[in-house]
Amino acid sequence: MSSGYIGYMVITGIMALIGGAVSSRLKSKFKKYQQIGIRSGLSGKEIAEQMLRYYNITDVQVVQGQGFLTDHYNPSTKTVSLSPDVYNGRNISAAAVAAHECGHAVQHDTAYAWLKMRSAIVPVVSIASKAQQYLLMIALGGLFGYNNPTLLFITIIAFLVTALFSFITLPVEFDASKRALVWLDETGTLDGSEYVGAKDALKWAAMTYVAAALSALVMVLYLVMRYVSMTNRR
Repeated sequence: MSSGYIGYMVITGIMALIGGAVSSRLKSKFKKYQQIGIRSGLSGKEIAEQMLRYYNITDVQVVQGQGFLTDHYNPSTKTVSLSPDVYNGRNISAAAVAAHECGHAVQHDTAYAWLKMRSAIVPVVSIASKAQQYLLMIALGGLFGYNNPTLLFITIIAFLVTALFSFITLPVEFDASKRALVWLDETGTLDGSEYVGAKDALKWAAMTYVAAALSALVMVLYLVMRYVSMTNRR
């Protein structure tokens, strides 16, 4: 196995540790605010439905999903899928997450540019993410023991695509949280310490996307450096 591939594994390990630490912090925050009920007594499902009605969005359905923190908005099926803890929860965490996912539905309804851009490149990102690991093993000599600059260049393109997706995701996620917090505040759905807690929880949710974007950027820079080094030796 070449030094280039070993370097890749080291960087991947370091970034995975950082991402894991941020994810652990998010889970800790979610569980903390999960223990604090909200004055209104509304469930995550009810909050989501109220926010959708507020923005006159009548073609989006709120459904219960599975798992933990698997909440998402699907623009193709127009569904806000909430994990059981959020769907049934009557606490700060459930309110924050439910409103955030509805923030994506509002983005879709208003044709938010960054969301449209992210959705447009999803098929390309899917192909790139599936191919890049195999390309990398060959290009850096992790599979056959030799370095291939042409394949490494193709690999860099694949990683650039996924890195671009990660950075496009940032304004989408930050904007959805902003829309959620504005609605929670203006409608009085959360008040005082409840609002502060929701803001804190959503901040750490956003940090997971920041960590992913930085990880993708570091990997692209590393591969570019390897490519320059490889081509200079030839």
